[in-house]
Amino acid sequence: MPDLKLDKDTRARLNQQIRQYLSDELDTDIGNMEADFLIDFLTSSLGASFYNLGLKDAQALIARKMDDINDELYGMEQPDDPVH
Repeated sequence: MPDLKLDKDTRARLNQQIRQYLSDELDTDIGNMEADFLIDFLTSSLGASFYNLGLKDAQALIARKMDDINDELYGMEQPDDPVH
């Protein structure tokens, strides 16, 4: 699996969300650096699981679309028997 890298804007948004959540729900205030450390930890420990779920969702979608395409192709088949 490739390393999971978050772009700057996503990382900043997650940082703010984590800090807000901890403040609101746990009455705990942390700084930007601590939130970044938490993002790094969560990415390394949970990232692969979420990445794999995304792959499974993509595989299921592709399989459904391929079934649709196969159905359409089957519907386009012409009879092999020549008309007498």
